Amino acid sequence: MTRATLEKEPHEVAAMFDDVAAKYDLTNDVLSLGQARLWRRAVARAVDARPGQRVLDLAAGTGTSSLPFAAAGAYVVPCDFSLGMLREGRRRHPRLPLTAGDATRLPFADGVFDAVTISFGLRNVQETDAALREMRRVTRPGGRLVICEFSHPTWAPFRTVYTEYLMRALPPLAERVSSSPDAYVYLAESIRAWPDQPALAARLAAAGWTRPAWRNLTGGIVALHRAHAPS
Repeated sequence: MTRATLEKEPHEVAAMFDDVAAKYDLTNDVLSLGQARLWRRAVARAVDARPGQRVLDLAAGTGTSSLPFAAAGAYVVPCDFSLGMLREGRRRHPRLPLTAGDATRLPFADGVFDAVTISFGLRNVQETDAALREMRRVTRPGGRLVICEFSHPTWAPFRTVYTEYLMRALPPLAERVSSSPDAYVYLAESIRAWPDQPALAARLAAAGWTRPAWRNLTGGIVALHRAHAPS
C-alpha cells in the first residue's frame, strides 16, 4: 500500500493490520508520545460501562481497548476484521469473546447493545456512513455511541506543527518501532484526509444518531464524538 485515500479496499486494510498486530499496542504508545493510554481512559469514561450492560467494542484489535469495560462488569464483545489482530488478542486475552466482523455488516441482532464504541477504526472503514447506520441498528433505543478518532487540531499554529510531525517524523520513527512502517505512512495520510469535528458530527446525525457532540483531546489531535440511538 503506497498512498492513502478514503477509498479503502477492505482486504488491503485488513492485511495491513495483520502485519502490525504483534507490536501494534507498543507502537501506538511510542508514536503517540504516551497519549494513547490517556485517550483510552477518556473513552472508558465516556462509555461509562456498568455491570450487566452489553458493550460492542469495534476495531478492538488485540482487545486492549476492551479491558476497561470488562473490568467495570460489562459484557464486552471485542470485534475486528483483522484476523491477525484477533489471533494476537486471543493469545493475550483468552477470556475475551473476540469476534471477527465487518463494521458495515455486523453479525449481531438489532438493538442488543447498550453502548457501541470504536477507537481509531472508523477512518479505516470503506463505507463510513453505512458503518454508522449499522452501529445504530445494533444499539438499543436510547443507547449510546462513542467514537474516538484522530481529528483536526483547533489551534492553527499547532495544526501546522502536527501536520509536519505526521508527514515527516512519524514514518521514520515507525521504521524503528513497527514491523510494518508502510502501515504508518497510510496512517499519517488517512488522518489528513479525515473530516473535521463538525463534519463527523453531521454524518452522525445523517446516519440517524441523535444529540451528536464532541470533545477535543490533546488540542484536537483526537476528538471524542458521542451520540445516542433514537428512543
